[in-house]
Amino acid sequence: MTVNGKQISLETPVSVSEFLTENNYQTKRIAVEINGEILPKSQYESRILSDSDTIEIVTFMGGG
Repeated sequence: MTVNGKQISLETPVSVSEFLTENNYQTKRIAVEINGEILPKSQYESRILSDSDTIEIVTFMGGG
């Protein structure tokens, strides 16, 4: 699977939610795109990642 341009191997199937938690992402401040489509936060628990997925994770920054 590709995450933000880096190739990553999945050892076991995980949900988007599990992947984000394991990689220390704060779900309130990010958007996840899988294979070119934004994934609604309501689907983070049910969407299982596969090795063929291309994922972009965007973190929102505050400031001004």
